[in-house]
Parts: sequence; C-alpha cells; structure tokens
Amino acid sequence: EMAGAFVAVFLLAMFYEGLKIARESLLRKSQVSIRYNSMPVPGPNGTILMETHKTVGQQMLSFPHLLQTVLHIIQVVISYFLMLIFMTYNGYLCIAVAAGAGTGYFLFSWKKAVVVDITEHCH
Repeated sequence: EMAGAFVAVFLLAMFYEGLKIARESLLRKSQVSIRYNSMPVPGPNGTILMETHKTVGQQMLSFPHLLQTVLHIIQVVISYFLMLIFMTYNGYLCIAVAAGAGTGYFLFSWKKAVVVDITEHCH
C-alpha cells in the first residue's frame, strides 16, 4: 500500500507542475492586444521621443478566462492536497511530493520561455 501511495503522490505532484506550466501557456495564447499607449520620453539634445507600450489582457466573460478559472481551482485544490500529504510528516510521502514536483518541473518547464524586455529599467 505504501508503494502505491508513493507512486500516486509522485504522479499527483508531477501533474501539479504540468498544470502550472499548461496554465501559463494557455494564458499567453489567450491574451489579446487591447491597445497601444504612447508616452513622451526625453531624448537627446532636448528632443521629445514617443515610446509605445502594448497593453494586453483578456475579457472577463470569455471561454479562455472561464477555462483559466476552472484550472486555477483545480491547481489550488491539488496544491492543498500535496501540502496536507506533506504535513503528515511521513518521510516516504514527503520524498514522493518533492521528487514528483522536481520531476514534473524538469519535464514540463523546459518549454517555458522567459521574455526579457531590454527597455525595462527596473529588473
């Protein structure tokens, strides 16, 4: 029974990590461009330059937002289950949670792209 519990908790932790990455990917795909904002920026020799920023978002009453909401609920419930499993202080189950989360991160997060805005001054 302990071996079965170990495997189940390991897979649940892997699924949790995959769900986090899937939600991020779905969010990036569902974002739509709302508008471009231009703001004056001081340039060289006292000139004024216009800097443009794109604002993105999604509509509240849309299928992508509803899907994100349902997936968020599932993610929160799974995270609380994993926390409760870890708080049993059973060494094998604690190892299963940590190993599953690590394996899930290794398997799923390599596709996660980080976009760095070179015009951003506060890093």
